[in-house]
Amino acid sequence: MIKAVIFDMDGVLIDAKEWHYEALNKALRLFGYEITRHEHLVSYDGLPTKEKLKMLSLERDLPAKLHDFINEMKQRYTVEAIFNHCRPYFTHQYALARLKQQKYKIAVCSNSIRDTVQLMMEKSDLLKYIDFYLSNQDIKKPKPDPEMYEKAVIKLSLKPEECLVLEDNKNGIIAAETAGCNVYVVDSVEEVNFTNIEKKIKEIDAQKRGKKHA
Repeated sequence: MIKAVIFDMDGVLIDAKEWHYEALNKALRLFGYEITRHEHLVSYDGLPTKEKLKMLSLERDLPAKLHDFINEMKQRYTVEAIFNHCRPYFTHQYALARLKQQKYKIAVCSNSIRDTVQLMMEKSDLLKYIDFYLSNQDIKKPKPDPEMYEKAVIKLSLKPEECLVLEDNKNGIIAAETAGCNVYVVDSVEEVNFTNIEKKIKEIDAQKRGKKHA
């Protein structure tokens, strides 16, 4: 039976993918670099900024000595975007409130840094519903490595099969599946609502009951 729902953040709870993309490019353009939309969708989506910069150094000879400064500027631009665009979204507030009401544990696992997760959860008014969140600073290996979800499962005091993870990109999906969790792949933040989550939970629970009695 599902006892916890774990949410990825960007592209699931917060429609922030564009903010991260534009913030990093704004920082990269200071030195004449840029990630194209195609490159972002195919190779970079869902990865931490530090991993993206390492890839740019390998593929495009971005000097490693610029990593810290570009990362710092990217975070500044991201914060600006959060303050300008991040607002409460009733559908998500309602979904998390109902899940909480039904005694499900709730967590957020994001490849973003801790301060960004905290700020987005506060600005979206979702922080009060979650039991905890994990960022890329809380683990050694970010998604697609399963470490973040494995740590979340332990922190929840549950088994992987008792957890439902909502993810939207390949790196997060790989991480959740490798950790042994149930995965609900969503296409957009609009798809993330209580009705859809409840339906997915019932489907998984029904399948498990069927296997148990088979």
